[in-house]
Amino acid sequence: MMAVRLGAVGYLNARPLVYGLEHTPQFDLRFDVPSTCARLLHAHDIDVGLIPSIECLRGPRPYLIVPGLAIASRGPVASVAVYTRRDPVDVRSIAMDTSSRTSVALTTVLFHRVFKASPSHVDAAPDVEQMLASADAALLIGDNALLLDHARLGLSKIDLGELWTATTGLPFVYAFWAGWPGAVSPEDTRELQLARDAGVKHPGEIARLYFADSPGRQGLGEQYLRDNIKYGLGREELEGLRRFYQYADELKLVSFSGSLDFYHADHRGAD
Repeated sequence: MMAVRLGAVGYLNARPLVYGLEHTPQFDLRFDVPSTCARLLHAHDIDVGLIPSIECLRGPRPYLIVPGLAIASRGPVASVAVYTRRDPVDVRSIAMDTSSRTSVALTTVLFHRVFKASPSHVDAAPDVEQMLASADAALLIGDNALLLDHARLGLSKIDLGELWTATTGLPFVYAFWAGWPGAVSPEDTRELQLARDAGVKHPGEIARLYFADSPGRQGLGEQYLRDNIKYGLGREELEGLRRFYQYADELKLVSFSGSLDFYHADHRGAD
């Protein structure tokens, strides 16, 4: 049997989902930024990717989702945020981290629904000072957002996970495993679920390994994995995902039929 080509996100928040998979022969694992995971999956250069949730609707065909697994939050996420020195209603342009796809769509949705604003987008590398030199606000994701000392820079931080939950009462789903039909078996999905189950039990170990050269960040990393990021894709997460897709469809960011398709799974791993 050929190993499943698995494309994962390299950020800290994805590490619990791939805990131990480097040593599982049924998977050939690689790490990239979220937008690259999506591009590789669309090009069929990987079989399954931990893709931004919005990209599930942008592929050549509807992808199948691995059940029960996601990168999500309910309340503050800490690592997906817009930074600005202006009142949000006065923001006319946002520099968008080009590593992101879902967060760009989420920013568009929330600014439209919450602030009644439609800022223009400027693609940018994730450097907040340079981003704010070209736009009124900056969207950062992942480690760049988690580690930014925005108060020192005199910036306000709009945590998009917190704003989404405050607005909808629902969790937000940033990414999940999705892939081509036939790419994974029920046994493969079970292995992915077991990796998650093991990973969420070891936030301290994961943070220490990830920040091995920066001991001062290890406590922050552990707290973030334990308190901010959720790894299930249960009923409420799916409701939040469908709500996001509905809002994105209304703004013509994607087209959503209302249905989601899943790989068959071992029932023991389903949330």
